[in-house]
Amino acid sequence: MGIILFGVLLLLFALGVPIAISMGLAAAVAIWWDGGTPLIVLVQRSFTSLDSFPLMSIPFFVLAGILMEYGGISKRLVAFANALTGHFSGGLAIVTVVTSMFFAAISGSSAATTAALGSILIPAMIARGYHRNFAGAVQSASGELGVIIPPSIPLILYGISTETSIGDLFMAGFIPGVLIGLSLIITVFIIAKKRGYAKETRKSGAELWKTFKDSFFALLMPIIILGGIYGGFFTPTEAAGVAVAYAIIVGMLIYREIKITQIMNILTSSVVTTSAIMFILASAGLFGWILTREGIPQDVANFFMGISDNPMVFLLLVNLFLLVVGMFMETNASIIILAPLLVPVAVALGIDPVHFGIIMIVNLALGMCTPPLGINLFISSSLAKINLLQITRGMLPFYLVLLLTLLLITYIPQITMFLPNLLK
Repeated sequence: MGIILFGVLLLLFALGVPIAISMGLAAAVAIWWDGGTPLIVLVQRSFTSLDSFPLMSIPFFVLAGILMEYGGISKRLVAFANALTGHFSGGLAIVTVVTSMFFAAISGSSAATTAALGSILIPAMIARGYHRNFAGAVQSASGELGVIIPPSIPLILYGISTETSIGDLFMAGFIPGVLIGLSLIITVFIIAKKRGYAKETRKSGAELWKTFKDSFFALLMPIIILGGIYGGFFTPTEAAGVAVAYAIIVGMLIYREIKITQIMNILTSSVVTTSAIMFILASAGLFGWILTREGIPQDVANFFMGISDNPMVFLLLVNLFLLVVGMFMETNASIIILAPLLVPVAVALGIDPVHFGIIMIVNLALGMCTPPLGINLFISSSLAKINLLQITRGMLPFYLVLLLTLLLITYIPQITMFLPNLLK
């Protein structure tokens, strides 16, 4: 059955069938081919995959991110980041990275971070004389922080798929996210210095204070979420509900940029995004059930252990494997399918599942800005009005930096585990 399952899946991928439908159809064909299992199992297992209390956090975090986007958060974060770092060489590109770090702590989505900020910053960089390839590449690379810095939807999915603490994963993602952000800032600064890109005017202390006050409530949101979880005030799922309530208060009552007439558009956007994620989850749950029934996780474990039982070698092989997967497969689906297969092997080799989860997310996030299917590349290239080849050329120095930070995160566990261990 395993051969039929993966054969049909790869065929559907090659035909361009959406991920969720491909996994569901592959599972249905495999069950039909087996002949010994009633097809009602398709519905039962799909429903069981969604019958989880922690999954309730996903629609709430999605809604909170969209509310904050409509609530004027983007422009306030851009103004604060510009006052903070705009006066350095390549100031507007550095502002792009810094603002993406701030926005990532609100949106939980790479595509949302890229689209919301890129629509403002990419045209601004081009107008200031930045090369289109560079402007698009900076935003594409920075956008991946949306799924690394908490709250992150892929981290939630990993936690649910592997029964790992979502709170620990959130805290574990913070330092790696900041490390990647700082490495991107250094890269931008070096390239901007070499090419002579313009600086922005240095803001006065009063102007910096004003932009900080304007963005204060946006910056407070991740503190409330993470502080509440680790302070024991609410669970990660309840934190998502708190985030929605907070976003409504900030967007409608404090910033007053969300109008009643926009509520329907906000809810519609939230429902569409959530439905797509849940559709993938339902299909992936059914797919995963067949994998487990066929003993494929154990086969994967035996395969890796047969090559080497050295954790260092295992992590290198997994990273190479995930880099290829991330180029061709959607991040959420990759996590749901692969995490249950790889985590047992990692644990058997003495690798903490929290650390391994961050390695997976950071690696697959890189796939969001690699061709041929990197969503960040498509969004940024569209905003920069360039083609995929041009923006990929602009990404080359960023690929090198992102790979180096991935290796640091992989082989220095303290980067990931410092905060979770500190707060235990």
